Amino acid sequence: MNLVDRVRRRVKADGTSEPEAVRGILREEIIETLNSADASTDVESDAKVIYLVTGVNGAGKTTSIAKLAHAAKSEGKSVLLAAADTFRAGAIEQLQTWGKRLEIDVIAHQAGGDPGAVAFDAIKAAHSRNVDVLFIDTAGRLQTSHNLMAELEKVGRIVEREGGDYEQRGILILDATTGQNGLVQAKSFGSAVRCDGVVLTKLDSTAKGGIVLAIAGDLKLPVWYIGTGESLDDISTFDPEAFARTLVPDAAPAS
Repeated sequence: MNLVDRVRRRVKADGTSEPEAVRGILREEIIETLNSADASTDVESDAKVIYLVTGVNGAGKTTSIAKLAHAAKSEGKSVLLAAADTFRAGAIEQLQTWGKRLEIDVIAHQAGGDPGAVAFDAIKAAHSRNVDVLFIDTAGRLQTSHNLMAELEKVGRIVEREGGDYEQRGILILDATTGQNGLVQAKSFGSAVRCDGVVLTKLDSTAKGGIVLAIAGDLKLPVWYIGTGESLDDISTFDPEAFARTLVPDAAPAS
């Protein structure tokens, strides 16, 4: 409604009634909303980074980690993965499978173990090996599970305490098919650990991912990347202008 109100005010001020002009104004307002969040993903080229990756089950978290790890390795970075999703059956094995495929080591404990201990050991290993980038996979918990969110907060504190000279970033993996619950997820995860940016997954489906407008507008949380498929290269830097044109395409010519 905020977006619609802004468009109405501009349409009234401009005195326009042409549908295509209104669509153009709507696109401009969408872009402005998305750009209102600090979308910078930049870190110094020689900086070492720890990424704490959160998101609910089924959002594509582990696959997104693999894509980001692949991209980092392709840039010549040394990469380490941490399997701190110790609660979901098969989660550790899934990350280890990706690690083997990518030829990237995975720090893991047994299933059901302490995720904080995994994060601690992974950070220590990153320091000792002088690794450039560490991705920590966390349990794909529902944001309504208070005990599991407390575990996530613990992992976040360990990263903050033990990170040392590593830059720290929090990534929220969000399914593009998620509706208003996506805003609830972003608020909940953001209250538990730092969230600096969003990876929007499953845009290869019919989903438009419009919930990111609310996340960017209300929380000032930017979208960093979009996932558009299952292969390792199916991840792209988010482009607000292209996204706005997808949401609000030009009108089809009259037949």
